[in-house]
Parts: sequence; structure tokens; C-alpha cells
Amino acid sequence: MSQARAGAVPDVDALFDRVPSLAGRPRVVSELPGGLTNRNFKVATPDGVYVARVAVGGGDLLAIDRENEFRNSVRAARAGVGAPVIEYARQAGVLVIGYLEGRTLANADVAHPDRIPRIARACRRLHAAERFDGDFDMFEIAARYRAVVAEHGITIPAGWDELAGPVAAAREALAVRAEPTVPCNNDLLAANFIDDGDRVWLIDYEYSGNNDACFELGNIWAECHLPDEALASLVAHYYGRPLRHKVARAMLLGLVGRWGWTLWGAIQAAVSPIDFDFWSWAMERFEGAVAGLGGPGFPRLLDEAARED
Repeated sequence: MSQARAGAVPDVDALFDRVPSLAGRPRVVSELPGGLTNRNFKVATPDGVYVARVAVGGGDLLAIDRENEFRNSVRAARAGVGAPVIEYARQAGVLVIGYLEGRTLANADVAHPDRIPRIARACRRLHAAERFDGDFDMFEIAARYRAVVAEHGITIPAGWDELAGPVAAAREALAVRAEPTVPCNNDLLAANFIDDGDRVWLIDYEYSGNNDACFELGNIWAECHLPDEALASLVAHYYGRPLRHKVARAMLLGLVGRWGWTLWGAIQAAVSPIDFDFWSWAMERFEGAVAGLGGPGFPRLLDEAARED
């Protein structure tokens, strides 16, 4: 999943010799799974064990700001929810963070009833952090991605544009009870949770920025394929009580997320050097967006998101 095609990244040893925190000392390097816009390496040295995140490229097309990623990673670490940041070697395109011992989660792990409250606590901790650099608004990001695919002649799923109407209706309903934004990760798929047995950590801040807290919760629901009752539990633990309108808000934002991430996958299918089936990834999200934004329950979500409980 994380293997890059030949030539995507220079020789790793030579690259790490350009990173002061890793250079000039014995090191054992192994590549970690995952990483769809970077390659991640576990680097063991006499001084400690680290993860080196190596940017692969194409981030300008995907709305990735590596400077923001670095600064927001530092803020997340200060909040006690992100890995410690060791170094950002700008010229080498390498971010070095502390290696977190623990279990990388799968979808079923995220949905486990005993873990949902701990994930809610981790999200609250992050959302209470120092304000992030940059904002993340999926409505605006999707428009940016649409311009990218038009400019570069990139193929997108047939019918993507036809969902613009339901997306506009969702945006209007969400605006009725608009809320202040908070620092968000914005990309909490299961692999970006690490459970050390005591605390759930949130990793990977490429798409971090200030956003609606319900986007974070809804994106977890969408990306981790949570049952609706698990999302309701996540919302209840996050806010301290069940809130129907927050569940609806999270679902709407999760569906808009699927719609926007579809174009992310289409762009990656066209430009990424990483050996991964991005088109199937995009279609999975598109099919989820179609089912939700065009389904019989969509009008109810619009109504519930706009009304008090």
C-alpha cells in the first residue's frame, strides 16, 4: 500500500543523511504501511525511535501545505494528542516525529463501544488546542479540486457534478446553526488512530486546519464506516449528551466529505507515484456520497441539522 514506484523518492539512506536528527549515527530503517501522499519510515537510532514522513509530491494539487502540517503537528503534540515533533527538514521534505508505541486501529476497532468514548476525548483534546494555521472547509476544497481536474483533464466519476445540488442544500441547512471552527485533523481514517492502551493518539496532520467539529466526527463516521449508532455514541460522548441535530450535522458533513474526497482520489489516480488503486478508493467514496446525498433519508438530515433538539 505504501510502496512507491521507482524514482519517486531518492535513496532513503542518502535522504536521511540530510536530516540532522537522523544523520551521522547508526540507524535501522523499516518502511511502515499506509501513507497515500507520503512514505513513512520507522527509524531506530541509539537516541530513540522515530517516524520519518517523506513527502512524495503532488501536494500542491491536493491542498496540502507542508508548513502548516509541521506547525499544526507541533500544536497537536503540545495538546497531548499528537506525536512529539523532532524536526522538520524543509529542504529534504522530511518531517521527523516520535514513534508512538501502540495499536494502529482498523475500522472495527474504531467502532468498538469501549473505544468510542476515548476517541471522543482525543477529539475534544485536539479541538481545544491552540488554533491551527490554515482553515479546512470541504465545500471550498471540493471546488478547488474540481478546478484542478478541469485544468488537467483528469477523469472523474460520471455523475459527480450532479450531486452539487444536494451538496448546496446541505450547505444551506448547516449554515442555519453555524458554529465557530476549532483545530481539526480532518483526516481521521482508522489508520490515523493509535491506541497505546491508555490514550488514543491522533496522527497525520497533512489536512489539518480549523474546521467545524462535526466535520471531524462525521468524517470519522464516513471514513471508518461506522454504524449510525456508533456515530450517535461518538457525538453523545463528545458533547456530553445525545444531540440529534449534531448527529445529523456530522452525517451531512461526512457525506460532503465523501463527495470531496472522491476528487482527491481521482487526482491521485492521475498523478501519484504511489502504487495504490486510487480510482477504486475514489469510487468507494463516490458511491457512499450518492447513496447518502440521493437517499430517502437525506431530507430528514437537512431538517434535523437545522432544528434544535
